[in-house]
Amino acid sequence: MTFFQTDAKLARALADRNYTSATPVQSAVLAEESQGGDILVSAQTGSGKTIAYGLAVASVVLSAAERRDAREPAALVVAPTRELALQVERELGWLYKYASARIVACVGGMDARLERRKLSEGADIVVGTPGRLRDHIERGGLNTAGLAAVVLDEADEMLDLGFREDLEFILEATPPERRTLMFSATMPKGIAALAKRYQRNARRIDVARGERGHADIDYRAVRVAPNETELATVNLLRYFEAPTAIVFCNTREAVRHLHATLLERGFSAVLLSGELSQHERNHSMQALRDGRARVCIATDVAARGIDLPNLGLVIHAELPHDTEALQHRSGRTGRAGRKGVSALLVPASRRRRAERLLADAGVVAQWSGPPTAEDIHDLDQTRLLQDPLLTQAESEEDSRLARLLLAERTPEQLGAALVRLYRSRLPAIEQVVDPGQEPERRERAAAGPAASRRGGPDRRPHAASLPGEATWFRLNIGRKRNADPKWLLPMLCRRGNITKQDIGAIRIFDNETKVEISERVAAAFIANMALPSGDSIRAERSGAPTAPRRAPSPDGSKRSPKPKRD
Repeated sequence: MTFFQTDAKLARALADRNYTSATPVQSAVLAEESQGGDILVSAQTGSGKTIAYGLAVASVVLSAAERRDAREPAALVVAPTRELALQVERELGWLYKYASARIVACVGGMDARLERRKLSEGADIVVGTPGRLRDHIERGGLNTAGLAAVVLDEADEMLDLGFREDLEFILEATPPERRTLMFSATMPKGIAALAKRYQRNARRIDVARGERGHADIDYRAVRVAPNETELATVNLLRYFEAPTAIVFCNTREAVRHLHATLLERGFSAVLLSGELSQHERNHSMQALRDGRARVCIATDVAARGIDLPNLGLVIHAELPHDTEALQHRSGRTGRAGRKGVSALLVPASRRRRAERLLADAGVVAQWSGPPTAEDIHDLDQTRLLQDPLLTQAESEEDSRLARLLLAERTPEQLGAALVRLYRSRLPAIEQVVDPGQEPERRERAAAGPAASRRGGPDRRPHAASLPGEATWFRLNIGRKRNADPKWLLPMLCRRGNITKQDIGAIRIFDNETKVEISERVAAAFIANMALPSGDSIRAERSGAPTAPRRAPSPDGSKRSPKPKRD
């Protein structure tokens, strides 16, 4: 069976979605030799397997849909997470739109009574998570006597999540003559044992072999200094500017910390971790789907089964534990023919482990340092020139206002204002180094151990000197509220509308922080800091302007005078 040989109603739905050719997994599952029997499919996430098994069970589903008085479902799909189950329900919903098949989702966190009511009204396909499906079977809400096909989607993840007993219960509650279709990105021993016990002469289809690295995924291995993982993450997000990106960490604490860091730097970001309630999780997912958030920070477990629209970038802020995790993480991008990027951040101490992971996964990655500020500035310039604000046709009202502005300002002034407006909506860029480049390492060593510890002289939180006079400001935040130059510096630039070159020393105390600001921008800085914002950080002058400080001599004998205090 191919797309063009399927039922006319399904073919119409496929045509609506511009499905013209089958993916490798779809071709294999729909091949004549795979029809009617059990299959064990090794296929990556995003390979098109939902449509594959949706078409594979079409004959029994359409037959059941024609019997309007039928109450027993013909097909059951079991998925590891709520998000994946609901995604499958949506995919099968449009596929069977013109066939009028009834599809019911049964997942944890939803109203079980409403689900039982829908099941009692009749369903042709039931999609659910193992625990909720078992609960409905035990309570008599789900009748499995008429099931002709059972699909286990992402079976390896269900075993990893501890659903073996639930899966065995569900399979044993279904008719022995059923057809069983098992899909798994990897084939550990547990999957082989499950297939041997519950499938009959299953045909093995290995689509993943030879394509484990995903042809549509561009793998990058990014060398980072030990203390610059967060900074490199910021620059990668700014460099690729993906419509949606996901950043993986290995612990909940790391997720929370990185989420706070990205929010402070101006990214629209949400987090996914096991601590979230279902309502909070749904809110985060909806923000990503409707574009209110563009970055998701998550752990492996929390991100299982999610499918993000237009996901163009996956960042491994911490290396995955094994090749299976690498494949599951990376497989969330490069889907449906779209290109994606999977970037691993690799400190020098983890390089050998990263190389082993990539080799075991059959992936060839491009090694490089993190994107530099200059790289990102160049891209920002290109993106500005291609921005829809400049390329879309103007309305009559736009033209009228433009003429009014030109009467008051020069074209150069208006162009500069447009550039400032464009930059104001962009998160700050970080100064990073490539630890794999020997010349830069030697320069850092020559700058002294203190500079090396801070990642290089260009990103020191304490500037050597400021041109002209400087003014000290006091911030109402200190060590007790986790004040740190790593996020204070970009926050001051963004809130105060100044540059890093306008900021001198930063001194953090228990309950306050003192910051040295160039007198040239001091008035604008205090005015901008007083504007409403999403945080409670306030700034006030802490002293009169001070004279320029002398830069220390090479031997360190000349020291800058201490700033005046109140």
